[in-house]
Amino acid sequence: MSFEPSREQLDRYAQLLVGFALGGGAGIAAGDVVSVSAEEGARPLYAAACRAVWRAGAHVIGQYGPDAGGGVSVMRDFYEIASGEQLDFFPARYMRGLLDDADHLLRIHSESDPGSLSDVDPAALLRHRRSRRQFSEWIQEREATGELSWTIALYGTEAMAAEAGMSCEEYWGEIIAACFLDDRDPIARWRQVGAQIDAHCRFLNGLPIERLHVTGPDADLWVALGERRRWLGGGGRNLPSFEVFTSPDWRGTEGWIRFSEPLYVYGSLIRGVELEFAAGHVSAARASENESLLREMLASEGADRIGEFSLTDARLSPIRRFMANTLYDENTGGPFGNTHIAVGYSIHACYDGDSAHISQDEWDRLGFNASAVHTDIVSTTDRTVTAALRDGSERVIYADGRFQGS
Repeated sequence: MSFEPSREQLDRYAQLLVGFALGGGAGIAAGDVVSVSAEEGARPLYAAACRAVWRAGAHVIGQYGPDAGGGVSVMRDFYEIASGEQLDFFPARYMRGLLDDADHLLRIHSESDPGSLSDVDPAALLRHRRSRRQFSEWIQEREATGELSWTIALYGTEAMAAEAGMSCEEYWGEIIAACFLDDRDPIARWRQVGAQIDAHCRFLNGLPIERLHVTGPDADLWVALGERRRWLGGGGRNLPSFEVFTSPDWRGTEGWIRFSEPLYVYGSLIRGVELEFAAGHVSAARASENESLLREMLASEGADRIGEFSLTDARLSPIRRFMANTLYDENTGGPFGNTHIAVGYSIHACYDGDSAHISQDEWDRLGFNASAVHTDIVSTTDRTVTAALRDGSERVIYADGRFQGS
């Protein structure tokens, strides 16, 4: 019998998602419409989330589908059968209607078979992903106007726990600790954490940073911040979220970086990722396992450019173990926190101003990257990040897994 958290813990988790994470930390309001999506493996949390929405006087658009358990994977069947036309199909009117009706998007992620797509042709995976690019752009547009909020959460399964080398009960112990679900008031605890993250953001946003230099035993990377940028963190977009991040000017990325953590993407595992950048593009890419998928991913339009740079302070995050899931691994604390970048699309919320009416030409001028993908790649090794300021001076902003000076 697989481990399942108590009803009390699930209800507390659901209330945290609905009453805090959605709405950018403010929760939902009566009359709001929430799209709640999950696979059948996450049924207990899906049901708890729907109950929490209804208790708030709001409405649910339910999206609940089969997972890859029992040797049956609908998505695998799709990739084995689909023609090129089917891979490219995007139900634009349906997806636009769903997005226009929803005030909030809640996605509960779970995996009953993390490797179900491991031998699917990477080109087919990326081709189908590209067909969804417009939906991602619509989300960013509605988020910029304040009309939409979203969050992503995790429901642990036996298969995910096994992938991380834990029992399901141990895996859930990490989720409970990371989300403060055993606290008497998890929302109050998250607001305390949010205040600390905001302080780090204010510190960084107050510095006239021109470039960042990331150094360590596995990195010598320069990242240009770009004009009209701001650092963000928390805010409920993911739960948990302890990171402080920005979307730099992709054109000013130079050097190399190696990543300590495996990358789980498109139902497959990539280990030992190392990237070299020249003039903003990935000029060389290596991996000790599944390098062909890495190269295929980077060959997608705009996917060989940086879309995000992120730091997590070790003092904030209680996540200490590898979880085999990007949502958690990109928020790892541990002895040195974590440094990660994402290749692919930039996050428009990192524009320091009103992004609702920015044209694509202006996004391009500012160096915000456009792509169908956004792939976070994580390292938990010791890194020093030095800011080169516009007056020619330098300042260490992150070392030993901690922000310096904030």
